[in-house]
Amino acid sequence: MRLLVLGGTHFLGRHVVAAALDRGHEVATFTRGVSGAPPAGARALHGDRDDPAALPAALGGWAPEAVVDTSCQSRAAARNAAAALGDVRGYAFVSSLNAYAGWPPGPIGPEDGEPTWESDAEEYGPVKAEAERVLAAAHPGRFLTARAGLIAGPFDDVDRLGWWLRRIAAGGPVVVPDALDQPIAAVDARDLAGWLVDAAAAGRAGAVNATGPAGMTTLGGLLELCREVTGGDARWVPVPEEELLAAGVEPWVHLPLWLPRETARTAWDVDTTRARELGLPSRPLRETVADTWAWLQTVDALPEPPHGLPRPGLPRELEAVLLAVR
Repeated sequence: MRLLVLGGTHFLGRHVVAAALDRGHEVATFTRGVSGAPPAGARALHGDRDDPAALPAALGGWAPEAVVDTSCQSRAAARNAAAALGDVRGYAFVSSLNAYAGWPPGPIGPEDGEPTWESDAEEYGPVKAEAERVLAAAHPGRFLTARAGLIAGPFDDVDRLGWWLRRIAAGGPVVVPDALDQPIAAVDARDLAGWLVDAAAAGRAGAVNATGPAGMTTLGGLLELCREVTGGDARWVPVPEEELLAAGVEPWVHLPLWLPRETARTAWDVDTTRARELGLPSRPLRETVADTWAWLQTVDALPEPPHGLPRPGLPRELEAVLLAVR
């Protein structure tokens, strides 16, 4: 099968390309050409998705049979892909739980009962929701939208799990929120990637909450795995939520994966029944953590996080202030 990956050089996209090549597909990627090459074996096509002429020009006479779209970040990108790729037999789109108008804080039940954004705001959630509608209209009965939650694994340049691994490996007292029992769910990028390739090839349709099953672990459980995998002597120093916020600690940014308790109480409660029915795997989280740590050992320096996201992590000077009063 001829598979076009929109994206293919960053985190999830790299894993999509690798999964497709492993399955024997002929693969091309379409990127701006500024973030490196795709995995060996894939054809690299270049252009700006926001330019309506770019994708048809890059494709030339090469006609994909299916698409996995990991890179749509604008309304124009969705419209242009719909216009150029409307005749493919399967289109799998990487959306986000942010497409839901009520998330966060959630909870999120079955996909067909939850409203998505209907807003012209140029924000992540409304843009993803609009892209879903545009692409679904162009591919009736053969468009799958994967509303992803937390994705983890090797090549993760967003670096939330990576920051925790490096900080815990450094050892010593580590500031953590006094909310280590809050739930967390994640999907391994490799599991999601292979599933997306198969969904596109099969022409599967509909919306799917594509994340790990609710209740798979807690923040404390994940950090314990990080300590086990790195072999560090880190010691947790729990700090009350109110104190963290008063000190200027930003949830999710300075302490990655931490959400204030009122949000965390429901944000991780996402119904993934359909994902499990459609075969989305959920490998052991320890494997994801261990493989991410092994990959980090091979990386000299991470690139800047994609899409203008802030680099995660608690500044050392802020950590020192919090530790000094304990």
